[in-house]
Amino acid sequence: MIKPKEEIFYYYFYFVQERMNIFWNKYNQQLPWTDDDIIQKHKFTNVYRASDRVSQYLIKNVIYQETSFTQEDILLRIIVFKIFNKPETWEYLEDQVGVITLDNFDVQKINKVLLKRKSKHPIFNNAYMMTGTHSLYNHLRYKHEKWLDMVKKEMVGNSVLKKILDSNSLSEVYELLRGCSFIGDFLAYQYAIDINYSSAINFSENSFVKAGIGAIRGIKKCFGPLDKGYSYEDAIRFTQDNFVEYQEKFGFTKFEPLFGRSPALIDLQNCFCETDKYLRAKLPELQVGNKRIKQKYKETNRPIELFFPPKWNLNNKITTPSIKPSMTSLTLF
Repeated sequence: MIKPKEEIFYYYFYFVQERMNIFWNKYNQQLPWTDDDIIQKHKFTNVYRASDRVSQYLIKNVIYQETSFTQEDILLRIIVFKIFNKPETWEYLEDQVGVITLDNFDVQKINKVLLKRKSKHPIFNNAYMMTGTHSLYNHLRYKHEKWLDMVKKEMVGNSVLKKILDSNSLSEVYELLRGCSFIGDFLAYQYAIDINYSSAINFSENSFVKAGIGAIRGIKKCFGPLDKGYSYEDAIRFTQDNFVEYQEKFGFTKFEPLFGRSPALIDLQNCFCETDKYLRAKLPELQVGNKRIKQKYKETNRPIELFFPPKWNLNNKITTPSIKPSMTSLTLF
């Protein structure tokens, strides 16, 4: 049996509604975005993972930039982008070495370019903890060299990309990625979701979920110890199965989904991570792991135009054009 601690679970649904309200307030240019002091001060991702700034960049500029890419090209582009997870690094790469495709995947040339970039600018996004330790690649000095060499030898050389194209489920994609050096449980799941944004595969985001470390902390706060036989993933599925019931119970019935798309397991998983962060400030006495929120919210002047995987059939529902810095100092993120 799975039973949440309702006095804490309440804040999960509070966060989901408040963070979604912020999304729509920004979309409609309605100030203030939020009156919540904690959310004003700290960085929290969107309820829907695909709405976050980096995911938006990936979908529009990396995956769907043009239609001439092969399916393997698209997978390679996704993986290379996600290694760094930083639009500035990606733009610098394509400016220096050309459009990233299998035919243009020159690891030595890319490494040289990134080494130059690294001397002046960070090349990795600090959102993910990217490890770089594996005996097969110990002869290489820099983390980016190890990762790119792994992609060349394992994902391309060992046909992992081709196997992903022939996969039969999201969990199979996860297992294929999990078998590559440096890629643990969390990254394998995140990468599988990113690949599933493309047309290369098409599996339901509700068919598989893997709880990350942050989500596990949030689940532990909201549920406490799970009964024998139940997993953290079961807690996420429980939340999805009972989503509307708890919204009504806690009084958060004004939740407006993303252009009619209900939150998928990946979104609910992410929200447990964000709830954990929120509770560190709201209920600091409720300690599970980290004690403080590390990232502060920072305004950005870089505009964003919403674009989702065409197979989701959402793009024709978007009416708000790109928000320009001249309109407001805050833009969608």
